[in-house]
Order: sequence, then structure tokens, then C-alpha cells
Amino acid sequence: ALAERANLAGVQHILLVLSGKGGVGKSTISTELALALRNAGKRVGILDVDLCGPSIPRMLRVQDSAVHQCDSGWVPVFVGQDKAIALMSIGFLLERPDDAVVWRGPKKNALIKQFVTDVAWGDLDFLIVDTPPGTSDEHISTVEALRPFQLLGAILVTTPQ
Repeated sequence: ALAERANLAGVQHILLVLSGKGGVGKSTISTELALALRNAGKRVGILDVDLCGPSIPRMLRVQDSAVHQCDSGWVPVFVGQDKAIALMSIGFLLERPDDAVVWRGPKKNALIKQFVTDVAWGDLDFLIVDTPPGTSDEHISTVEALRPFQLLGAILVTTPQ
């Protein structure tokens, strides 16, 4: 558990981006929020736990990047010329970016826990967590895994209808 704390120890605030349904723009909000915070001089990371539709690597034009290992876990992909946004996504672990992930609960939950504990984020002002649509096991797993840390809160993305 000490290693877990170490990887998120430098993260000041964690923000979950959630919605009750798909297609409302969670990944867009997550990406725009990360860019806005970065432009305000903040150090930002995005954790894309949308296992079935990891779109953030494509939005940030890093879908062909590979994830590397270091002593403390996975090294996130750094985005932009200034490398100011750290990103970890299931999209980096798939053979082809358009592959769908069809996994049952325990495997998904284990991967989410691994994403929370095994990514070497370094010092961040904000970690934005882009979640899958709905209210599923993945959300419970994500919140459980993040419970020991200072969660800033959640942004709920809705549509007008």
C-alpha cells in the first residue's frame, strides 16, 4: 500500500468526470478541462478509465504512443510540445486503437486498480479521471481505489433533454 500512496502522493487534486449515459461529452470535457488548467499554468494528468471507448489519446493526437515501465510502474504518455499533460489510457495497451475491450467485472476492476496504483504520475496539481458512461462497477472500483487520496470532487456531464 505504500507504493500506491507514493504514485499519487504528488497529486494535489483528483477530479472525476461522470455521466449517467454515453455520448454526452465526458471525454471532451475532460480534455478541454485539462487544456484549460494547463494554460493556467497547472500541472495536469488525465486518467482515461473508459475501458470500452478510450477516446482521449485520439483527441490529444497521441494514439500511436506506447506506454513504458519504470521502477514505480507505468510512465504516462506526455502530451504536447511542452509535455505538460500526462496521460494514461487503456487505448495505449490495445493492439489497435479501435479495438473494443470486452472484459467481465473482475478483470476490469483489476485494471482500474492497477491504473490508480501503478502509474508514476509525479507532481500534478490536478488528475482528471475520465470514466465510462453510466453507473457501473468501474465507477465503484475507481472511487474505492481513490478513496485513500484527497478527491477534489466530481463533474457530472448532462444533456439538456
